Amino acid sequence: MMTKNVDGQAIRARVAVVGSINMDMVAHSTRLPAPGETLAGEAFVMAPGGKGANQAVAAARLGAAVDFVARVGMRQYGPELLQALQIEGIACEAVMRDAKALPGIAVIMVASKGGENAIVYIPGSNADLSAADVAAAAPTLRGAGVVVAQLEVPMGAIQAAFELARGAGSITVLNAAPAQELPEALLGLTDWLVLNETEASQLSGVPMGIADDTREQARRAAQILLKRGVKQVLVTLGSDGALLCTADLDQHFPARAVIAVDTVGAGDTLVGGLVAGLAEGLTSADAVCLGQAAAAIAVSRSGVQSAMPQRAELGAEFALRRVESI
Repeated sequence: MMTKNVDGQAIRARVAVVGSINMDMVAHSTRLPAPGETLAGEAFVMAPGGKGANQAVAAARLGAAVDFVARVGMRQYGPELLQALQIEGIACEAVMRDAKALPGIAVIMVASKGGENAIVYIPGSNADLSAADVAAAAPTLRGAGVVVAQLEVPMGAIQAAFELARGAGSITVLNAAPAQELPEALLGLTDWLVLNETEASQLSGVPMGIADDTREQARRAAQILLKRGVKQVLVTLGSDGALLCTADLDQHFPARAVIAVDTVGAGDTLVGGLVAGLAEGLTSADAVCLGQAAAAIAVSRSGVQSAMPQRAELGAEFALRRVESI
């Protein structure tokens, strides 16, 4: 749907998320078990997860109208996962329901002393999202101002989604996580490439973290990726903030001061804020700042989706822009 802001500028306020949805099973114990060892646990939690679903929830809580494009196995946990999205106001009409498949599952062990973790991830129905599924969601994708994807679903599905988005004039955002080699055709369809310093190093070949000037290393990595066809590269640098690079300029965004309690999901919260801001018509810099502000609140709390803030929690600096239907 086309909308206009109070200044009369035409914008498209919808976000379409193409991505994964999992059930996370988290067991807490004092330490991680040794091979073959059985430990008594301290707590167990099951909660919706997956990078796609996480980013959809973050964007919705920050004011975007969100559509989810995915494939969900309904044999177990599927109905609960979809219900969790719908409670957030996320539209799931473009989600393919697979009655015979299991959804993605992440089995996570967390040590309460030291915070170490070990994860086994089973992609389940996420691995079955196809270009045909994406084609069936074409009206949803063409109606979005921003289309965002991650790398927990097949590359062919992402490329099909970005081709539809690019044809409709939508902004495309690729969160290159977990890192894997990206085809040139997909990079050429990507307006924003968002990745952390480890992922930037893996994709560019630039070593990072072995010298003091991580920011300069990130800049070199971003320039290599820009030459492969991406329009903008945003590298998140943990406590050093984030670096936004284009062919013409680099801009550093300092990290917001915060006492971190749980950093899991910080990246997904930042991406959700970024795409919400872009769909709203914010400048690139303001959209990055929106994502950073949301992530700073999220890491000050425990949990992933449960820690993601509502837009009103960000204060007057990030008040939701009023939009009206054309």
